[in-house]
Order: sequence, then structure tokens, then C-alpha cells
Amino acid sequence: MHLVETMAYAGERPWHGLGNKLAQQQPIEVWKRQAGMDWTVEESEVRYITGGNGVGVINAFPEQKVLYRSDTKAPLAVVSRRFQVVQPGEVLEFYRDLTANNGFELDTAGVLREGRKFWALARTGQSTTLRGRDKVDGYLLLATACDGTLATTAQFTSVRVVCNNTLQIALGDRSGAIKVPHRSLFDADAVKRQLGITVSSWDGFVARMKALCERPVDPDSAEGLLRRVLTYAGPEGKPAVVNEQALANVRSLYDGGGRGALMASSRGTAWGLLNSVTEYVDHHRRARSEDHRRDAAWFGQGAQIKQRAWDEVMKLVA
Repeated sequence: MHLVETMAYAGERPWHGLGNKLAQQQPIEVWKRQAGMDWTVEESEVRYITGGNGVGVINAFPEQKVLYRSDTKAPLAVVSRRFQVVQPGEVLEFYRDLTANNGFELDTAGVLREGRKFWALARTGQSTTLRGRDKVDGYLLLATACDGTLATTAQFTSVRVVCNNTLQIALGDRSGAIKVPHRSLFDADAVKRQLGITVSSWDGFVARMKALCERPVDPDSAEGLLRRVLTYAGPEGKPAVVNEQALANVRSLYDGGGRGALMASSRGTAWGLLNSVTEYVDHHRRARSEDHRRDAAWFGQGAQIKQRAWDEVMKLVA
């Protein structure tokens, strides 16, 4: 079962091989159509029927509203009356001036979970090559959910080309992400102004990646670090439990099984160790489907594992 309802892409074939392939630099209108984002989220008050015997009375429940798709009329969620909807088209519109004036290029966009979640990902034009061969590109992800499971989030992300691993770009204590809760109105211009502060985070991120490439890690330290990262919550009040299966998977990726694991930038280094975790989360972690895995890797538990790994390898180069 694919969670991806519809999707379009302009770069490499995506992780699951689905989607409509677009030529480079298509207008936003083409993206809306091809990514299946040319519909709107409509809203209606919630009603319920009381009484039986065929003479039921229809009553309203004014505190809540139901959201549904304009095209199929399929229900999406029941939310508070104060919930502020962000439309699929608004997610793509966010990039209109960035692609026209700032050298950004849309890469993928699509709809997850029957329309409850939608996103777009654009190249920022920033790129670096580590140790001469290991290319990492900068992206900006904008995603939202109309069922309340995700605030509208603009997030700088890096993609390591050799293995298509993704990593949130963090700068110091800041995550490089701007989050707008659904009780607030989404103001695209305000978000872009806030992001302007963190565009410069790319240079700091490159410096950190280079430091990780220069930092050798002995096998015992690697094992200890992975045991701190690859855990799941134990029973209440008990310490976290190491996920031994995940540990074995990540070790085999780090020891040479991972894509790019034998490059000079990665072999026996903190950068290689970090990428063995990101490759596991993005491509190998158990999930009900490829799309569940991507959802988790960007927004859920997988993203948390990657963040823990980043925090741990940063301690090695502090």
C-alpha cells in the first residue's frame, strides 16, 4: 500500500520509483497538476443525527469542523474550529519567487496519506564536495499536514548524492527549521524572512561535515556511539533498550556495506558513521511501506534517530 497519493519529480528517480517525471524548471502551475496538488482543502461544520425510527434530527457541533478534498469530497480530518488550513497549492506557491529570483529549483513535490500531508522539496543551489568525491547538496523542504500531525515546517536539508541520504541542516542550537502551528496563520513571507537568517547556516554545516571527515573513529568508540543512538524506549521507568538488529544493520553499512562507505571521506570516520545511520533510517529501517519509511525519516521517529546521531558525532569534533 503506497502512502504517496501523487508525486512529481525533476531530479533523480525518487526512493520508491513512483511519480511523474518533469523536465527541469517547469512552471509552478505544471507542478501543481503533475504532483496532484491542484485541489483545495474545503471545510464544513460537523453534524450528527439523534433519534431513531427514521425520524432522526440533524444537530450541529459548532466547536469542530470537518476538512475534505474539493476534488473527491473524501474526508481528511475533524479539527478544531480555530484550525488554520494551509492549502496544497500554497506549499508550491511558497517557492514561486525563490525559483524565479533566488536560483532555487523544485526537485520533488507530492501528497501523502490520501491528502492529509503534502510537501515540496527544492534545491537551494548550494553544494559542496568532501575529500574530492563525496558531493552533498542543499535543499529546502516545506511540508504541512491538515490533520494536525505536523505543523507547517520549512526545513533546510542536505542530500548526500552517492546514497540519497537526507539530513536536517542544524546550526549550533538552532535546527534550521521554522515551524508554524495550525492555530496561527501561515505567512509565507514572514517564514522566508526568518529563513533568511539560516541560509548562512550552509557554510557552518559544510565546516562541520569537513570536520567529521577528518575525525577518525576507532571500532570501540563507534560501537559505543551507535549503542547510545540506536535505542527504543524500555518499559515505564526502565532505561532505553539497545535495538540490536538495527545496530547490526548499521555496523554492516559502516564496515563497507553502505553506499559510499569506502570513500576517503567515510572510511573509518565520524562522517561515515553518521551516514551509516542516515542510510539505515532512509533506506533500510523496517517500515510498513517505503512511504511510511520516508514519512518517519523526514518527520517522525527516523528523524529523531538521525538527530541523536548528529548530536553524538558533534561531540567527537567539539
